[in-house]
Amino acid sequence: MHYNRLIGLMVVVNLAVAGVAWRAGWFDPGSPELRHLAAVAQANFVVASLPRQQWMINAVGWLATRPGHGWPLRVRWVLGKYYHLGGLHVGAALAGSLWYATFVGGLVAAYAVGDEQVSGWNVAVSGVIVGVLAAMVAMALPEQRRLHHDRFEVSHRIGAWSVLALVWANTLVLVTATSDGASFGEALVASPTVWLLGLTTWFALWPWLLLRRVPVSVEKPSDHVAIAHLAHDTPPAVGTTRPISRHPLIGWHHFGCVPSVDDRPGYRMAISRAGDWTSEFIDDPPSHVWVRGLPAVGVANVRRLFRRVVFVATGSGIGPALSHLLESGDDCRLVWITRDPARTYGDGLVGEILTAQPDAVIWNTDERGKPDVLRLAHGVAVEFGAEAVICISNKAVTWTVVEGLEQRGIPAFGPIWDS
Repeated sequence: MHYNRLIGLMVVVNLAVAGVAWRAGWFDPGSPELRHLAAVAQANFVVASLPRQQWMINAVGWLATRPGHGWPLRVRWVLGKYYHLGGLHVGAALAGSLWYATFVGGLVAAYAVGDEQVSGWNVAVSGVIVGVLAAMVAMALPEQRRLHHDRFEVSHRIGAWSVLALVWANTLVLVTATSDGASFGEALVASPTVWLLGLTTWFALWPWLLLRRVPVSVEKPSDHVAIAHLAHDTPPAVGTTRPISRHPLIGWHHFGCVPSVDDRPGYRMAISRAGDWTSEFIDDPPSHVWVRGLPAVGVANVRRLFRRVVFVATGSGIGPALSHLLESGDDCRLVWITRDPARTYGDGLVGEILTAQPDAVIWNTDERGKPDVLRLAHGVAVEFGAEAVICISNKAVTWTVVEGLEQRGIPAFGPIWDS
């Protein structure tokens, strides 16, 4: 995947930097260049924080979808993978952790030879930071993340803020000790690490400055689905998603933003039963939810790169695609595989979909069983003359459809579970 290629890119870039640093003597045990090592580590953390900024996701999504339909299909195919941007986050975070561990190794070596600029306090705090970074990396491993998502979320959030606080404290002490006669303020301004650390802190803080508690009303067309109406500011742009939570610090889940009907203020989200959080939401609907940051463009936004697109959705995968389907004309075709749609999602929502997509292929699994989704998607794409297919389903189905269609020469896109 392009996601893994971006991880590889960050590894290659950092190996190149490490080669230059080696020739420059940064790793000399007798006199390691601690300031340079710390700056490179922090530069990686700045890069790692960028793909987690909604404004950055929106900017990259906007830029990647500017090319017109006259551009070569192969070029538009590659540009449509812009949502794999999270690979930069993973690659840079891993590299930054390794650089920081290297910095701590140099710190220990300097302390061992009696460097007066390094104290035992610096060594102890740095060791704690490395331990927290190691725990965050371990909890972010795909299998751990899948099995213990809530623990991963908590460890990532608490761990990141703890690391920021400890790195600030450690950096300020080191800057003071290595000021070479300059005033504290002059030493701070002259330190690249301080500037990079300030930028990282701002990126971490900014989405939380937009934290809001929003009234929500919930309709339940069935025990499997809830339609949440958020009475919150202006409707988000078509094709955006937003995280919501019942609690401000944990339990954040992303859902597609769907315009309201009948001039009702705010917007809607379709939430289906797919785990403990969604089950609790359906069985015990809240009166308010928390939102933070900005609505960010989702994978379905890649449709703007192509003349004709087939959307393949299973169950509540219709949610992230719905705003596109309601907006589009005859340039989109829907394939929706779901339980009895009217009974599960309600006549109103199904009516909206059929009004916008009268030629939709709706596969009722209660009547027809589960189809071969790849075969069905390929057949509709060929019949419709689609340039691309967007599949929104569970991980197994999504990857089967995306890989299978791309092996057949059809650009295909789907979620990569990187949020």
